Amino acid sequence: MPEQQAGLDISRVRRIVEAALEEDGARCDVTTKALVPPDQRGTGAIIAKAGGVVAGLSVASEVYAALDAGVSFAPSVADGDSVSPGDVLARIDGPLASLLSGERVALNFLQRLSGIATATRKLVEAVAGLDVAILDTRKTTPGLRELERHTVRLGGGHNHRFNLSDAVLIKDNHLAAFRERGLSVAQAVHQARRDAPEGMTIEVEVTTLDEARQAIEAAPDIILFDNMSVEQLREAVALVGGRALTEASGGVSLERVRAIAETGVDRISAGAITHSAPALDMSLEVAVGRAS
Repeated sequence: MPEQQAGLDISRVRRIVEAALEEDGARCDVTTKALVPPDQRGTGAIIAKAGGVVAGLSVASEVYAALDAGVSFAPSVADGDSVSPGDVLARIDGPLASLLSGERVALNFLQRLSGIATATRKLVEAVAGLDVAILDTRKTTPGLRELERHTVRLGGGHNHRFNLSDAVLIKDNHLAAFRERGLSVAQAVHQARRDAPEGMTIEVEVTTLDEARQAIEAAPDIILFDNMSVEQLREAVALVGGRALTEASGGVSLERVRAIAETGVDRISAGAITHSAPALDMSLEVAVGRAS
């Protein structure tokens, strides 16, 4: 079994961290090498400058572990915790040069992932008390999908399919190709059921009530209502009548999500929680010691 840390495959995390350190030239930091002697030590505190949900501490810890085994990284809170401005998230201690050279990569991961966790938590809290799940999508940062999906879970959300090999999702462009050949939504679902690996989930995206009726005939596992109004969603959910799981997507915002949930859909997928979440502001404050 792969080594795990905080629900992540740590070997993959380390590959992601190494790529980020290489991209930033962290081991060839010409400024720090020129100005900071290797024997000078420092301590630092990562401090939240905005309120939200912290995520990525385990990744930031791996940044410093990869850069210098002599750096101690001690979280003061846990991934998934809510924090307020001024809260100390972690304390670090070690060679000052390593603290400075790893700063940007560690903060980039922390700020990006904490932003996703915060955006997810806001949607989850907005639909509290309703029997609905908030899901991510594949609209993730290239190369960071595993980290971002894990972060969605920290925020209280759920994951959609990881990639194109995990489940069948018949989208509008697939259906357009089928219609060009004179075939229907129902026929697309039937063909997917026949040709996809046995037991795989079959989901179909529809944009109208007529398409929903066609989809129901073929008994998919999930029907995804894309960019429908709240009134259309309510009617579509009633039309399905529990014969498939229902999912809403498109135009999902904090202001609108509860109204969407109140239509009775089982799932709401929101690409914005990964592709548009604002980074959570934080900083590293360093105290410098004397060189020996």
